[in-house]
Amino acid sequence: MQQWVLYALQFVYGVCALGLATYSVHSIWLVWNSRRCQPPPSPPEPAVWPRVTIQLPIYNERHVIERLIDACAALDYPADLVQIQVLDDSSDDTVSLVNRRCAYWQSLGRCVEVVRRPNRSGYKAGALAYALPLASGDFIAIFDADFQPAPDFLRRVIPYFLAPDGQSVGFVQARWGHVNRNYSVITRSQALALDGHFAIEQDARYASGYLIGFNGSGGVWRRICIEDLDVGGWQQDTLCEDLDLSYRAQLAGWRPVYLNDVIAPAEIPPQVTAYKRQQFRWAKGSVQTLRKLSGKVWDSQRPLIQRLSALLHLGNYLIHPMLLTLLLIIPPILLLGAAPLSPVPLIGLTSLGPPLLYAAGQIRLDRRTWWRQWAYLPLLTLLGMGVCLSNTWAVWQGLHSNGGEFQRTPKFRVERAGDGWRHSGYRLPIDRMMVGELLLMVYAIFAAVLIGQREGWFSAPFMLLYAASFAAVAGAGLWQGRPRMRELQRRQPEFLSKRQLHK
Repeated sequence: MQQWVLYALQFVYGVCALGLATYSVHSIWLVWNSRRCQPPPSPPEPAVWPRVTIQLPIYNERHVIERLIDACAALDYPADLVQIQVLDDSSDDTVSLVNRRCAYWQSLGRCVEVVRRPNRSGYKAGALAYALPLASGDFIAIFDADFQPAPDFLRRVIPYFLAPDGQSVGFVQARWGHVNRNYSVITRSQALALDGHFAIEQDARYASGYLIGFNGSGGVWRRICIEDLDVGGWQQDTLCEDLDLSYRAQLAGWRPVYLNDVIAPAEIPPQVTAYKRQQFRWAKGSVQTLRKLSGKVWDSQRPLIQRLSALLHLGNYLIHPMLLTLLLIIPPILLLGAAPLSPVPLIGLTSLGPPLLYAAGQIRLDRRTWWRQWAYLPLLTLLGMGVCLSNTWAVWQGLHSNGGEFQRTPKFRVERAGDGWRHSGYRLPIDRMMVGELLLMVYAIFAAVLIGQREGWFSAPFMLLYAASFAAVAGAGLWQGRPRMRELQRRQPEFLSKRQLHK
């Protein structure tokens, strides 16, 4: 029996190691393909500009909503051809801020409308679906609450739909920029990952003619593409309604366009717990989309390499349960008297792809100072490995359920180093997942000692990297989520009165 258990553990170890190596090789492949990335030729401005509806789905965004409405109202596009819909599901003072700002722009003759629903059913997907019949535009631009589109955004994007070969273009996605990249080391490291995704992954997929994802914001849809019966419109059974819709549109024959040189700046979460929540939602939604569409992707008439790349794209967050499984499985294998494959070659293969992708992304964006941003790779590595417990739970939920609660990522309007967010009511408290992360930190230290004694200390750093990652994420979350002194002072009289009452 013990031998069979050992065989099973070694088999699982091999599967996880092979899976991680596959994703690393895929990253290298994306970097290689990015050599052919050239911006699509800019089409000429149309003789007649079409009508555009800008949809702003929001929920409790008191810090950034006025900035967003102002940025959209200031777009350099014929004012009589723009309809701005604020899809407001808010339950706090954001409601009054929206009303006041929309009234201001309405007084100046702008078409700015507030759309409110009876309930928040379907969250963002539900809001977008509810508002679409009320839209007057032939094209639908979407911006999340923390975005700041440049004045020329629509003038640079809309012509791609109207070009001679643009009739089949279903959506155009712009690259995300960062309004607060330099705010902290945490935002710098996240910016490094986002730049790699857009400048290399999105661009390489688009240049190769492969399926790409709409990123939910900073892009424009052709309305009839969304309403196409073969596409199916906005649906609520995944938490990544954007990825889901974009894949269904491409499988129905619509083409995407990705523009690396058109930038839509947005805010990066400064709080580690907010970053974890964002990653959780993306992980769960991506896996739900994988479960929903993998069969359709595989049965499509696309070349085999495109179908395989699409499945790897949709299953990208499977990396996290594989990382966690490797950590958990190595000590039992050692305690059963066997030795797993040396993690040293594994480290070499699985750790090559992502750093190369991030470096290539920075070089593509700025050849002169790329190394300054790439220097934050160690912290990004700690963040990426440190959220593997949270993301594994997200993957598990995504494999076993549809939809779910859309937990928003709080935005604080932090743009410079002096901007504060700790006193905001949107700041997230310490989450319970940190208990598990601290336990995993202790387990990783135990695994490092065990593997060092059994296999030599040269292999121990792999386990110590796990320990450092869980320590960094849990420690930062505890520090940033600690109660503020004002909260303690406010609670102290209540605490004293309760003690007196018990006496």
